[in-house]
Amino acid sequence: MLIGSDLTRVMLENGCQDIWCAVDDNSDEDAMRDQIENDFTARIVSYDNEKFYCTAGMAWLCAVPIKVLPMTLSDVKFEIS
Repeated sequence: MLIGSDLTRVMLENGCQDIWCAVDDNSDEDAMRDQIENDFTARIVSYDNEKFYCTAGMAWLCAVPIKVLPMTLSDVKFEIS
């Protein structure tokens, strides 16, 4: 089963573009751990020379694809009058 940065590479190879990822320069595990502490994500658009590149042109060693979903009213804890 493909997971983590390996999955991102395969997605790019198969034509996926602008993949939302948790990114880090140490490991996939650190990328996901960072999601708890600082929510650092990037839209990955390419992979070259063993690095992932985001829309801002920054290079990353690890990029784990994640789901980003919009909030709805049921996610908010207040009433609209």
